[in-house]
Amino acid sequence: MEPIFRYVFLLGWAVLLTNACAQQSTSQTKQETNTAEGVYTYGSPTSADGIGKFYQGREIAQVMGHQGAGWLERLRREEEERTDLLIKAMELKPTDVVADIGAGSGYFTFRMSPLVPQGEVLAVDIQPEMLAMIKRKMKDEGVENIQTVLGTVEDPKLPKDSVDWVLLVDSYHEFSHPYEMMSQIVASLSPSGKVALVEYRAEDPLVMIKPKHKMTEAQAVKEMQAIGLELVENKDILPQQHLMIFQKK
Repeated sequence: MEPIFRYVFLLGWAVLLTNACAQQSTSQTKQETNTAEGVYTYGSPTSADGIGKFYQGREIAQVMGHQGAGWLERLRREEEERTDLLIKAMELKPTDVVADIGAGSGYFTFRMSPLVPQGEVLAVDIQPEMLAMIKRKMKDEGVENIQTVLGTVEDPKLPKDSVDWVLLVDSYHEFSHPYEMMSQIVASLSPSGKVALVEYRAEDPLVMIKPKHKMTEAQAVKEMQAIGLELVENKDILPQQHLMIFQKK
């Protein structure tokens, strides 16, 4: 898919919001939330791609729904994004437990499962329609080391202290409750567990993705530090995206 068509396609991403996002009033002036953390502010959306909810100075993006599954499984995705290099860079061990957060149609889930034959891939999504796609493919291909997990906008429902890798590909920027989600993810990590955060590079104007669906390294580091993660490495190997590796401090 040529960049201009990719850009046009992403113009249609704002087709679905989580229930929590939909309930927010866009007529509010920016003000502190009444949550225990007090980490969010609200205001009118700055564009059609934002939800009017702000975290660490960043407006949270609209969510792509299951209607966009075809985009996730497009034939040229590996060539365009070098997803093969991404998975290789994680250096998965056969016994690893990997959580694919925002698994969608299972693009990465099914590419990682053969690499952890004595381990497991936890395919987490908040949309049952996405998980249904994964389950059908599991049955068709006879895959047994994948577990689908229906999470919520605040909790991915992961087991505590047991996940070796958490993979977040182009999904974190859409989390309506990033503080709560990442706090639960941190709690799920094993002592040596790592988070691979993949986001389109906002620093690069040639990356033809809408601004709300991109992140800078500095913004990502700021948000991860807020929940106790530190940047170990930003692997500069992908053509359009950051591949940032985080661990607990």
